[in-house]
Amino acid sequence: MYDLHTHTYASDGVLSPEELIDRAFQAGLAGIAVTDHDTTAGIAPALEHQTRYEGRLEVIPGIEMNTEMEGCDIHILGYFIDHHDENLLVRLEELKNSRRGRAHEMVCKLKNMGYNISFEQVRQIAKNDLIARPHIAQALLLNNHVFSIREAFDKLIGRGQPAYVPRYKFLPEEALDLIKMNGGISVLAHPGLIKDQSMISTVIAAGIQGIEVYYPDHTQEQIQVYEKIALQHGLVVTGGSDYHGLNRGLHDPRLGCCGISTLQMGEIKKLYRKMREK
Repeated sequence: MYDLHTHTYASDGVLSPEELIDRAFQAGLAGIAVTDHDTTAGIAPALEHQTRYEGRLEVIPGIEMNTEMEGCDIHILGYFIDHHDENLLVRLEELKNSRRGRAHEMVCKLKNMGYNISFEQVRQIAKNDLIARPHIAQALLLNNHVFSIREAFDKLIGRGQPAYVPRYKFLPEEALDLIKMNGGISVLAHPGLIKDQSMISTVIAAGIQGIEVYYPDHTQEQIQVYEKIALQHGLVVTGGSDYHGLNRGLHDPRLGCCGISTLQMGEIKKLYRKMREK
C-alpha cells in the first residue's frame, strides 16, 4: 500500500522526516508521499534517509497547499514536485511569512483574553519557522488552558472563534498553477471535508488532475461518490492517512490506515510519465 498523505515536523507533524520514513517501513508500506503544509523542507532529508532501505520503500516528494475560496478551506496536494524549484520556493517563503504574522496576531488575541501563552513557546513547539494553528493549540494544551487540541480549535482558534485570524488569501487556482509549472501532479485533498461540496466541481474545472478518494473521515458512501467523480472526469484516484503523529485529543489516524494499491499507484506514475514526455 501507498500512503500518499503524511506530515513531518517541517509543518505541523510531530515526527522528523527520518522518523516518518522509519515508521512507514515498519508499517510495511510500499511507499509514502511526504506532503507537508506549504513547505518542501522535509523532502530532502526524507529522500536521503530512504536510501538505507535499498529500494524497499518509495518516497514521493509532495506538498499540501492550504487554499481558500468563498469561505471554504480547500487543500491541494502536489505529487512528484521539484522541491528545488526557485519559483515554488519563493512563493512558499511568502506563505511562511504570512503564517508567522497570523500566528503572532492569534497569540496576541489570546494574551489579551487572559491566556498565558507566548509566541516564543509556540515557535519552540513548531521546531521551525513554519507555524500553524496546531502549534498554538498545543501551547494552549501544555499551559492547561484546554483539555484537548480539538477544544482549542472549537472554542478559541477555529474559524468564527474569538482568537481566529483569517489566513492570507491563497486561491486554489494559484496552487494548481504552481504545481503545474513545477511539473507535479495536482490532487484535491480530502474532498469530504469541504464545507460546500459544489466547490469540487469548481476545482475540477480549474484543472485538478486527481482526487483523494480514500481518506479516514470519508464514509463508504462518500468514497463511492468520489470514485464516480474521478471516473467521470478522468482523474487519478489517490488516498492517504493524513498522518501527523499527534496525540492529546486531536484525531490523528494511524499511518497507512488509508492509501492506494500498487496498481493504483501505477496509474499515477503513468500520468506523471506522460506529463514528462510533453
